[in-house]
Amino acid sequence: MGGLVRRAVRAAVGLLVLWSVGALVGAIVAKRRVRPSSGADDDEVALVAILEPLEFVSLARAFRGGSLMCWFGGGDVDLRGATLDPAGARLSVTAIFGGGRILVPAGWLVTHRVLSIFGGVGDTRGEAEREVDAATLVLDGVALFGGFAILSDAGSGDTETTLPASAEP
Repeated sequence: MGGLVRRAVRAAVGLLVLWSVGALVGAIVAKRRVRPSSGADDDEVALVAILEPLEFVSLARAFRGGSLMCWFGGGDVDLRGATLDPAGARLSVTAIFGGGRILVPAGWLVTHRVLSIFGGVGDTRGEAEREVDAATLVLDGVALFGGFAILSDAGSGDTETTLPASAEP
């Protein structure tokens, strides 16, 4: 019985390693093909962090959403300077062995419908005054071995914050 369990564990670990290597190869191929196309004033964004960091700040006047892909990469998407479109916004997120923080104003309503497998999306903002009929940012997509934290304060949460250039050694 012990030998059977050992073989099953080895097989599972071997499959996980093969799958991870396949995901890394897929990320390398995708990095060559997928190009981000977003500016600070864009109402719709296409953000990509494949094998690299992401730092994006939006100043959109009617943010409607777009897409966010973090594949073996990630960082911050700061929407605190943006104004949400009155009809709301939909941001399609994908996190594969990556992810980051989505920073939103404290008053924004945010819901998420993200399929999570060994990952997830969490709104860590706590309770705040939010209008029930206000426009909503909806996150949908997939989080696989990664995910996103929804915050209103860049210093909150248990993720590391980046040191200012003057403080780096």
